[in-house]
Amino acid sequence: QVQLVESGGGSVQAGGSLRLSCAASRYTPRAFSMAWFRQGPGKEREGVACIDEYGATNYADSVKGRFTASNGNAKEIFYLQMDTLKPEDTAMYFCALALNWPGTCSRAGDVYEYWGQGTQVTVSS
Repeated sequence: QVQLVESGGGSVQAGGSLRLSCAASRYTPRAFSMAWFRQGPGKEREGVACIDEYGATNYADSVKGRFTASNGNAKEIFYLQMDTLKPEDTAMYFCALALNWPGTCSRAGDVYEYWGQGTQVTVSS
């Protein structure tokens, strides 16, 4: 069973940075789509970034230019570098993984079968 474990959340002031990590285990790192989602209080879940096995990325407009998705060389750990954070970035952040993925990554939540437990990010003004 694939396992995903997020870490790196916390509290930061507006303008600050955080780096989230997602450690993936028990999976073969090929033909995958990996994504970061967030859900803030009273808001719908939003796919903010994704990355595929070739390192190609895609971002929501709300985070483009501020967030960067990447992975480690062994593709067993994924990162979301978040810079210039804003109060509206406050949310629970989740990583998710889809296997046997035939193409560029997706930020659509319903295609993902494996999810982490989430890590809280709070940005104060």
